[in-house]
Amino acid sequence: MPDPVMHNIPVTVPQDATAELRILAQQTAAKWELTYRKHIDSGLALVQQVSHLELRQLDEPKVGAVIVDFASDALTFRRLHGGGKKEAIAKAIGLKGQDSLHVLDATAGLGRDAFVLASLGCVVDMIERSAVVAALLQDGLDRASSDDELGTWIPNHMRLFHGVAVNLLQNWQDTNPDVVYLDPMFPHRKKNAAVKKEMRLFQQLLGPDEDADLLLEPALALAKKRVVVKRPSGAPFLAGKKPQIEMLGKANRFDVYLIQNRN
Repeated sequence: MPDPVMHNIPVTVPQDATAELRILAQQTAAKWELTYRKHIDSGLALVQQVSHLELRQLDEPKVGAVIVDFASDALTFRRLHGGGKKEAIAKAIGLKGQDSLHVLDATAGLGRDAFVLASLGCVVDMIERSAVVAALLQDGLDRASSDDELGTWIPNHMRLFHGVAVNLLQNWQDTNPDVVYLDPMFPHRKKNAAVKKEMRLFQQLLGPDEDADLLLEPALALAKKRVVVKRPSGAPFLAGKKPQIEMLGKANRFDVYLIQNRN
C-alpha cells in the first residue's frame, strides 16, 4: 500500500553493512514502498540494522535513534509496575470490571499506549498511516513476537493496519471494536529542548495531524461502547465536540465519548 503521508524518507544501511544486510534493507524498502539508498549521510532515514530497524537524523548523531522496543526497560517497568487497570488510560477506555476489550487505536504511532492496553488483556488493532512509522512498529511487533515472554501473548493481542485512519474507520471490515482510541499529533506551541527525541523526529517527519477532526465522526459510528481521545491539557475538543467525561491529568487529558443504546 502506498504511503498516504507523502515524504521521501529512504531506507539505508550502516557504512560497514554486509551484502546480506543490504538485501534485508532492500526488502524492507520494497515492503513499505520506500526508496533504498546505499550511500547517505544526512537527513532523516530508516536505518536497517542486523537486529532491528531504526529512524535516525543522520547528520545529528546526538539525537539518537527511534526504535520500537516493547521489551525495553521503560515499557517492562510500566507493564509490571505501572498501576495496571488503575492507569488513567485503562480507566478512560472503561476496562474496570472487564477482563478484556477490543480496542481500535486509530493513531498508533510507536504503539506504546496500544502495548499497555494489550498487556492488560485488551485485543488492540492499530492503524498507522505513515509507512515509515508503520515499518518501525511492525519491526517492533516482529521482534516482540520472538521474545520468550512477550511472544506468548503479543501476536494474539496486537495487530497493525497500514492506511489512512479516516478511510479504514469508515470501511472497517472486521468486528466493531468496543472502543476507538485517538491520539492525534498536536502542534507544539514552542520548541523545547526537553521534547523527547522521537517526538522531535516525528514532528519533522509528519507534522501535526491537520485532519484529526475528521476522525471523530467515523469513530463514533464504529465504536460499540466509547471513543476515547487523548489531548494535551488546554487543547480544544476534537471537532469541537464536548465529551461526556473529561479525565484531567498534569500534561494530558482523556476525552471520553460514550456510545448510547448500541449493542
